[in-house]
Amino acid sequence: MRMNLSAEPGGAGPVTRPLSARSVVLSLLLGAHPPRLPVRELVRLVEPFGVGGSTLRAALSRMVAAGDLRRTDAVYGLSDRLLDRQRRQDEALRPRTRAWDGDWEMAVITATGRGPAERADLRARLTVLRLAELREGVWLRPANLARPLPAELSEVALTCTARPDEPGAELVARLWPPATWAADARTLLGSATAASHPAERLTAYAAVVRHLLTDPVLPDPLLPADWPGDALRAAYAAYQRELAASVGLPGGA
Repeated sequence: MRMNLSAEPGGAGPVTRPLSARSVVLSLLLGAHPPRLPVRELVRLVEPFGVGGSTLRAALSRMVAAGDLRRTDAVYGLSDRLLDRQRRQDEALRPRTRAWDGDWEMAVITATGRGPAERADLRARLTVLRLAELREGVWLRPANLARPLPAELSEVALTCTARPDEPGAELVARLWPPATWAADARTLLGSATAASHPAERLTAYAAVVRHLLTDPVLPDPLLPADWPGDALRAAYAAYQRELAASVGLPGGA
């Protein structure tokens, strides 16, 4: 059974990868509000990142065919799937939280007879919800996010709140673990700060936002000392503002 939720493609981590023409276009449109740009503007905007006009046009054609973009006359905008990705990216910069009272969200998978592809899809979608798997079929996280679990999750899982007997900090260390995320975040922050060329900076901050999408967004009592999540979000938000001002992107997250 398929849930109507969205998973983030690709993984996160401290490795920065050179950006293709497709990645440059997506990075620019994901940072634009509204995420639509005329082709003449895209030609101008991608030039500082080493993407030529003919390469851009070929990439745009492939992206429309693949369902990444929609074209209206000479204006390109994000598809519904990528609009959802933009929403998640914006929420990663400003996660909505609430005071934590010690409760945990729990989802216990009850659906049976699913194939490997369906199981992998469900795992990815639960990860997007910032849940983590304690053991096979049992997913949980601190109940500090200001969002309900999607109603369609009840089609495949029993959901509830609980208070585990295990100390919260020990449970968090088993589920994510936060020390690894923090170390990667500091590496990425250093790489982004040191980058100077526009293409290098876009590459570095693309890796930053991918990492932010995997931030478990833990309540303060469960965070290790010197947690770099806020610093990483602040650095990416500052880069978005700078990029929007320097290349004339509409709006900002």
